[in-house]
Amino acid sequence: MQIGQIVFSKCGRDKGRAFVVLNVDAEYIYLVDGSLRSLDRPKKKKVKHVQPTNHFAKLFVEGGRALQDADIRKQLATYLLPEG
Repeated sequence: MQIGQIVFSKCGRDKGRAFVVLNVDAEYIYLVDGSLRSLDRPKKKKVKHVQPTNHFAKLFVEGGRALQDADIRKQLATYLLPEG
């Protein structure tokens, strides 16, 4: 698992939901999706309970402003509903 990686939850009430990895610990990762799990309250989940993808979200914003929940939501929406 890497910071910024898009993953899907395999267990729990959030099963099937897409998240972005915000932080990686020894056994746990911290996930955000910008709506239910904001940047202020990331979800702590065991690594074995998520399905990783090969896609990454940008965790920095151009122009020097801080990353916001809306930025996370936009990137997940772009991944889940690709144009074309």
